[in-house]
Amino acid sequence: MGRAVEREDHVSNATRSLLVELLVEELPPKSLNQLGSSFGMLMFEGLQKLYSLDADARLTTFASPRRLAAHITEVFEVAVQKPQKVRLMPVSVGIGVDGEYTQAFRKKLQQTCGYSDEVSRVLMERISREFDGKMEFLFHTDVAPGLPLAVNLQQVLHASITRLPIAKVMTYQLADGWSNASFVRPVRGLVALHGAEIVPMMEVLGLTAKNETQGHRFEADVNPIVLRDADSYAQQLETEGAVIASFAARRAEIARQLAAATAKENLKLIEDDALLDEVTALVERPNVLAGKFDAAFLEVPQECLILTMKANQKHFPLLDENGKLTNRFLIVSNSCPPDASQIIGGNERVLRSRLADAKFFFDQDRKKTLYSRVAGLDKVVYHNKLGTQAERVERIWAIAQALGLRLGGNVLAAPAGEAAMLSKADLLTHMVGEFPELQGIMGRYYAKHDGLPDDIALAIEDHYRPRFAGDKLPRTMTGVCVALADKMETLTGMFGIGQTPTGDKDPFALRRHALGVTRILIEKKLKISLEEMIGISKEIFDNKVNFGDAESCQLLTFIYERMSSHLREQNYSPQQIEAVVAKRPQFLNEIPQRLAAIRLFSALPEAESLATANKRVSNILKKTEGGAGGPVNVELLQEPAEQALHAVLAIVTPKADAAFKLGEFSLALRELAALKTHVDAFFDNVMVNTEDAALRANRLALLAQLQQVMNRVADISKLAT
Repeated sequence: MGRAVEREDHVSNATRSLLVELLVEELPPKSLNQLGSSFGMLMFEGLQKLYSLDADARLTTFASPRRLAAHITEVFEVAVQKPQKVRLMPVSVGIGVDGEYTQAFRKKLQQTCGYSDEVSRVLMERISREFDGKMEFLFHTDVAPGLPLAVNLQQVLHASITRLPIAKVMTYQLADGWSNASFVRPVRGLVALHGAEIVPMMEVLGLTAKNETQGHRFEADVNPIVLRDADSYAQQLETEGAVIASFAARRAEIARQLAAATAKENLKLIEDDALLDEVTALVERPNVLAGKFDAAFLEVPQECLILTMKANQKHFPLLDENGKLTNRFLIVSNSCPPDASQIIGGNERVLRSRLADAKFFFDQDRKKTLYSRVAGLDKVVYHNKLGTQAERVERIWAIAQALGLRLGGNVLAAPAGEAAMLSKADLLTHMVGEFPELQGIMGRYYAKHDGLPDDIALAIEDHYRPRFAGDKLPRTMTGVCVALADKMETLTGMFGIGQTPTGDKDPFALRRHALGVTRILIEKKLKISLEEMIGISKEIFDNKVNFGDAESCQLLTFIYERMSSHLREQNYSPQQIEAVVAKRPQFLNEIPQRLAAIRLFSALPEAESLATANKRVSNILKKTEGGAGGPVNVELLQEPAEQALHAVLAIVTPKADAAFKLGEFSLALRELAALKTHVDAFFDNVMVNTEDAALRANRLALLAQLQQVMNRVADISKLAT
C-alpha cells in the first residue's frame, strides 16, 4: 500500500516558551550587545522559517559577560504543516493527445511524491497547470508534515552559532581532552528548555542541553541554578544567581545608579554611551561607588585625565557646575559587599598610578618646545609613497599659506603657516604616544606653554576638526586654513597614489576628510571654489604623485558625493539635492541658498510642468549632433508659439540673470513661472526636429537658451517625476 494521501492534523500541538542559553567564558565587552541581539534574531528567524513559531511569538534576548540567551514565546512542539509545491514536467509531456495523463507523468509522480499505488482521484485534485517561464508545467501541491522542535532547534542553533558576527574565533579543547570546538570564547554550558522540559537530543559544541546554569561567580545564592522552566530564567538568575541577564535592563540600572550617585555628589556626569555600553558588558551585578584622587593631578590637562579614567579604568569622571573636571569619579563594581571600602581603595590606588604616569608625561613633554620637535618629524614615515611627516608638514604649510593669502591676505597667511608648521609636532610627545586620541589637543596645551598666541594654539588643535559627523568646526580663520590644508593634502595625496576608498574600507578616512572640507566651506561661508583648492594642492605636490585631470575630476566627484550624503540628513529631498549638486556649483557656500530656493520653487504650481518640460528639452538637446548653440535668428521663428517663447525669454532672461548674480536664487527661479504657458504652447504646437535644417537648428538654439536660463540655479529637470 502507498502512503495515506490525506493527513490528519496533530491532535494537540500546544505552544510553550523556549529558552536557549550558551554559558560562556567572559565575552569581548565591545561586541557583547551585538552578539546577544544577533544570537536571538538568528534563532527566532530560523525557527520562524521552519514553521515552529506561532504568529504571536515574541523574542527577548539576554547578554551578560558570561552568557548569550534567547527567550521565545509561542513555540510549537511540532512545527505546523506547510504547503509544498513540486514542479513535475511540461504539460506537453505529461498529458497525451487524448487528454489523459501519460505513463511518464504517472511514473514521475510516484518517484517524486512517494506514491506507490494507482493515482487516486484525491491525488489528481492536487495537480495544477501553471505557466512557468517559456512553457506550461504540471505541478503537484501537497502539505509537508512539520518536524519536531528537537530536530528544528538543532539545525537552527548550529546555523545561528555559525553565522554570529564574530571578529575572531577561538579554538579550544573540549572536556574529553581530544576534541576541539570553535567559538568566540569557550562554551561551558548549554540550556535548552521548552516550557519545563529539556529539549531532547540537543547537542552543540560538544555539550548536551541541561536545565542548569551558573549565576554570579562570587555572589550567587545557589550554583548551579536549576531552572524551573523557560519563563523563570531571568527571575531565577536575578534572585538566586545575583545576575541581571538582560543587557538593556542592566544598562538601565547602571544609568539609574550613576544618576543617583552624581546627584549625591552634587556634580555633573560626562555622558558617554560607548563607555556605558562597555561597562554594561563587563558586569553582571552592577554596583556604582564613588571614589576620589589627589587634587594635585588636576594640574594635568583634563582631557588627559578623563581619557585615562575612561580608557584604562572604565571610570566615569565628574565635572563641576562650570564643566571643569573634579577629583571625584564613579566606579561600576561587579559586586555588592557590605563594606565597599576595599573596592573603592583598590580602584583609587590603580587610578593614582595611571594619573601619575599622565603627569609624568605632561611634565616631560613641556621640557621641549614644539618648534624643537618639528625636525624630528623627518624620522616618522607618513606613507611609503608620500614620504615622511616632515614632508607632509611642508605641504600642509604651503597649502595653508596659499589659502590664507586667498582668504585673508598676509595677515591670515602668516599665522596659518606658523600653525601648520607646528600642527604635527605633538605626535612626538610622550602623551600623544600613549594616547593618540589627544593629538592636536596636546599641541594646543604645549603651544600655550611655549608662549604662542591663542590663535596659533587653537589652530593646532582645530586643524583636525571636524573629527566626526556632527563635530564642531575650527574656531578661528587660522584654524580653518590649516584644517582645509590638512584635509586637501590628504585627499590629493591619496587620490594621487590610487589609495581611494573601496566599499566599506577607508583606512585613511578620506570620506571624513571630504565631508570636513564641504562642511567648512559651507558653514563658514567661504567664497573659494573646490577647483581652486584642488589646483593649489596639486601645484604643491609638484608632480610627486600622479595627479592629473582624471584624478582631479575623480576627487571633485568624490567630494560632491560626500556632500550629497551629508545634505540628505538635513531634510532635503533627494530630487532637490540632485538638482543643485548636478550643476556642480563653483562655490559651496552657495549650496544652502540654492537648496532653499529650489525648495520654494518646488512649491510653485508651475514647478512640475516646467521640470517636465526641462527634462524634455534636455533629452532633445542630448540627441543633437554637434550640440545646439549660437544666437536665435528671429526671422526663422515662423510659428506663433515659438515667437511668443522667444519674446518672453527676452524679458525673463535678464531679470533671472540679474537676480542670480546678486545671489537672489529664489527670485531667479520665481521669474521662471512666467515661462510655463509659453513652454507648454511651444511643445504643443511646434515640431522641433523638422526636416528643414535651418528651422531645426534655430529651434534647437531657442531650446538651448531656454535650458540655460532655467538651469542657472539648479537643474530643475531632476525634479520631474
